[in-house]
Amino acid sequence: MTKTIHVVGMGCQNCVKHVKEALEALDGVTAADVSLDTNTAVITTTKEISDNVIISAIDDAGYDVAKIE
Repeated sequence: MTKTIHVVGMGCQNCVKHVKEALEALDGVTAADVSLDTNTAVITTTKEISDNVIISAIDDAGYDVAKIE
């Protein structure tokens, strides 16, 4: 299962690293591909993860979520 998260506030590769680490720390996430060019993160999961959990993880890392697809 994959989800695409549109992240607000990333401005450099260090930001990308923070978002990637925050998402990969979630239970069930097997990979997180974060792009500064498109301000998105695509996560691959082994189980359903609620949008609220994803939003909270990114918020805790210091960024905002515009939408999740």
